[in-house]
Formats: sequence, C-alpha cells, structure tokens
Amino acid sequence: MCMAASKVRTSSFSRNVAAASVSSVPGLKYGPNGTIFCSSGIPYLDRILGGGFLLGSLVMIMEDTEAPHHMLLLRTFMSQGLVHNQPVLYASPSKDPRAFLGTLPSTLVSKDEKSRSSDVEQMDLRIAWQYKKHLAENKLLKEERDGKEYCSDFDLRKPIEKHLIMGNRVECVSLLDCSSLAHVCESCSKFVSQLPRYDGNITSAGRIAIQSFCAPQCEYYENEWDMLSFIRSLKSMVRSSNAVAFLTFPASLMSPSVSKRCQHLADTLLSVKAIPDEDKELASLLTGYQDMLGLLSIHKVARFNTQVPVILDATTYSIKLQKRRSLVLECLNQAPVDGSSGNSYGTSSGSCSGSSKTGALDF
Repeated sequence: MCMAASKVRTSSFSRNVAAASVSSVPGLKYGPNGTIFCSSGIPYLDRILGGGFLLGSLVMIMEDTEAPHHMLLLRTFMSQGLVHNQPVLYASPSKDPRAFLGTLPSTLVSKDEKSRSSDVEQMDLRIAWQYKKHLAENKLLKEERDGKEYCSDFDLRKPIEKHLIMGNRVECVSLLDCSSLAHVCESCSKFVSQLPRYDGNITSAGRIAIQSFCAPQCEYYENEWDMLSFIRSLKSMVRSSNAVAFLTFPASLMSPSVSKRCQHLADTLLSVKAIPDEDKELASLLTGYQDMLGLLSIHKVARFNTQVPVILDATTYSIKLQKRRSLVLECLNQAPVDGSSGNSYGTSSGSCSGSSKTGALDF
C-alpha cells in the first residue's frame, strides 16, 4: 500500500513547466515547442512575429535600392544585442565597418523615468546622508531589472553609449577586403564556435549582422553560386548554435533565379519598400500616408519543431517614427471613401436597393 501510494504516475503528455517559464537571460525568452526567441529590437516586430527571431534562425531582409530602410532594422537589431551584453559580429561592404557602430541608436528614456530620476536627485539633497546608500542600492536594482527587459525602445536620434560598445565583444569584418567568401565564412565560424553550447540552459546568445551581402562593389559579386553556398553554410552554423544571423541583400540587383534561391534559404524573410513623396493615388488609399517612411512586408516566418503554419494578422505594415525618434510598425488602414468620388453604400442605386414607391427591396 505504501509503495503503491508513493509511486507517482507520469505521462509523456505532461506539461513541460521549465519550457513554459520566461528565461532569466536578458534578451531571450522561451517560446512554444521548446523554441527560444531573441528580440529584434523593435517591440512591434516582436509581437507581429509571435515573439521575435528564433534562436538558431537565419533572418534575411530584401533591400530597396531607393531608400536605406533596411538599416533601421539592422541598427535596432545590433543595439538590442549590445544592451543585453550579447556578442555581435558585423560585416559590411565598407572600408571601416567599425565606424558604423557609432550610428547605432541609444535606448529611449521616457519622461516618467526622467522625472523619477530628477525627484530622486532632489531628495538626495534634502534627506540625511545615511539614506543615500539605501537609494543607491535601489537605483542599482532598478538598473539591473531594466537591463533584463526583453525588448527596448530606441531613440534613433541619439547614438549608443560608448561603454556598451567597448564593454561588449564586437567584431567587425569588411566585405571589401575579401576577394572570396572563405574569409567571411571563417570569421562567422570562429565567432559561433566561441559561443557557449546549449546544454539545457541558455547563458548567452550571439548576433551576426551582415549588411548588403550581395553589394556590387564586392569582388565576389559575380560569383552568385559562391554566395548561395555561403548562405547555406551560415544557416548551418547558426542552426547548431546559440546565435541569430541577420542578413540584408539587394534582391533586385541579383538574377531572378539566384534571388529566389536566397529567399528560399531564409527562415524568416522580410522586405522593405520606399514610399514616393508625391504619390497622390496611394495617399488617397491609406490613412496617415504623410507620416509613413516606408513599408515592411513579411514573406516568411520561421517555424521550428512544428508543422503548424504561422497565421499573421497582416503581411504588410507601415514604417513610422513616433515623435521622430522611435520606430513604429502599424497595419495599413484604408482611407474613408470620399462622397464626391462616387455613390456610397447608403445612396447606391445598385441591384440591391429600396424602391421609392413601394419601399420594397429589389434584388
């Protein structure tokens, strides 16, 4: 009896409590089916994708040659990693890629936080000296708690703090110095190998950011099959590591067949498009047209450990700046129909209308 009572029945369908909890590692959190999400740096994009970028996935952005909107996504992705003390590898077709780090945005400080900090400073001047230690300890706890937030808001007008760049492991590679992609592949492989392996607990994650991978100024630009081979290798490296690869490429400058193959290799595929300043037809169709910077389209969302497709509320979103500093993604809303352009539903004389004599409906 005692042995029977002490025996606990288990089932393979029991809930995994550890996987359902939120990770204590800054910038990471658990998702369904044992997946782990890494923040994109844009709260709106994280909610659209169901949590962010999956750890071990390849994210690809199709650029628009008319406007550098892909740089907004790239900068926030890198800044989010630096805020959470995550190693970052950055590669770009420029002579000095490290100079690009100075253009990364800083975290956005709200007015409430500014007022609270000013109130604390004023209280420090009024209260006795023995309470200052207590306030300093509370301030450190607050900073530690804020640093573990999953996704931050960034101020695109202010550069990131220098101590975040100097205090983190940031590697930069110039694609112009690479006659072939072997050096870039070796740099990515070395970066991934230095990340801690997943043994049931996540302690850290890395971010690989590659800007304009298929740029015409690169020597390997005409070797399209070598570029495809590199993307396959990069996807394989990231899949077996605690990292996310973020790669932008100008799809319109590539041959259609190679462009399609690149898109097929992506786990998460996005594209950005510029909006003309004087497109009267589009302005009449969409509300808030004057505030839009561009459009973001979602073509594919990564799926790990499941065959259930991801159903999105929308596939195209407008890119806006909130108060000219914070990046915002909004669903496209159709502008109201102008009464002067035609008959409305209430005054329509279509096939389903009311007769003025009998009041009956004519179908």
